[in-house]
Amino acid sequence: MRIRIATYSAMPRGGAVHARRLAEELVARGHEVQLWVLAMEGAGIAVGPGVATHQVPLPPLQGESVAARVERGAAVLAGAMRSAPAADVEHAQDLLSARALLSLRADGMIADVVRTVHHVEAFEDRLLEEFQRASIQDVDRCIAVSPFWAERLADEFGVQASVVPNGVDADHFGSCPLGRSQAGDRMGWGDRTVVLAVGGVQARKGSRVLLEAFARARGRLPGEPLLVVAGGEGLFADPEAVAAWDDDAVRLGLVVHHGPGAPASADVARIGIVDDDDMPVLYRAADVLAFPSTREGFGLVVIEAMAAGLPVVTSDLPVLADFLCDDEDCLMTPVGDSGPLAQALVRLANDDALRCRLVERARHTARRHDWAATAERAEAVYLELLSG
Repeated sequence: MRIRIATYSAMPRGGAVHARRLAEELVARGHEVQLWVLAMEGAGIAVGPGVATHQVPLPPLQGESVAARVERGAAVLAGAMRSAPAADVEHAQDLLSARALLSLRADGMIADVVRTVHHVEAFEDRLLEEFQRASIQDVDRCIAVSPFWAERLADEFGVQASVVPNGVDADHFGSCPLGRSQAGDRMGWGDRTVVLAVGGVQARKGSRVLLEAFARARGRLPGEPLLVVAGGEGLFADPEAVAAWDDDAVRLGLVVHHGPGAPASADVARIGIVDDDDMPVLYRAADVLAFPSTREGFGLVVIEAMAAGLPVVTSDLPVLADFLCDDEDCLMTPVGDSGPLAQALVRLANDDALRCRLVERARHTARRHDWAATAERAEAVYLELLSG
């Protein structure tokens, strides 16, 4: 099959990782695959050999609303794809790329659109809400990354979605040869006790709750504790959410450093986007992953951290409870509650036996998720669509 996969993001996290790894595994299965990526501010994505990658730049516009950015990005991506021949399968990984492919379908340039729904956002903007609805109800086939979201799509949108879960490259994330101290030196904070968050500062990532939990916990954490926030905010960045987080840091008396590393005076380090090749070192250089999200499609970061041997504290979202078990392979805390989150961080940082027990079980959990299996199940969806 000739397959075109489109994604709005070149940041090496979440949906972009899914798109890249799916493309690589489909090539390994003998298919001809193109990956079309909307790249903002010069960001790029590294893809394995055999995948024809097209990176479409989207220059930033000062003061542009999120809805306007999505509409412009979809038009730019669609415009670039118009110059390429149609594929047998046209697969969008998000609402923006689905909007781009739907415009090609409306012009008779392609036949069908498949969309993977990683999660459904709660947009306040009516235009964004309509973009999201169309990207789910107007496509020809939907894929959900978890049974939870497949049920939500059926209940809320009347759409029957096939479940194709994420995978993880467990060997890659478990490959760091460095010890904890060496990895900490490489990242620029040495032996300081590090609580790591991946995904930037976003409302749905529970960023403000984590900041408050860290402030409450740091007096009971060993050494000189540091909260490290990796990642950017991307296309759907909310300046108001970031400003509120900054205000919280001031109110809580936390000194925030922006950029790689962390000076001794910093309590929090926002280190920006970390390349996928460097993620194993980042996970090794931390002591706990905090993942207090309020809304997730699957929780790919959690599986990566588990594969890397980093103990995890996560919110008790149903989508995470589908494959995680509290006090067996992670600690789970109520969504939006900084008190239990702070207590869980303190427990993990101070109880070596608990850490070892969770890490051992978590490695087995991570091994159950495989990108080759993801590609096989996606291929089955494609064949069913084409035969229908």
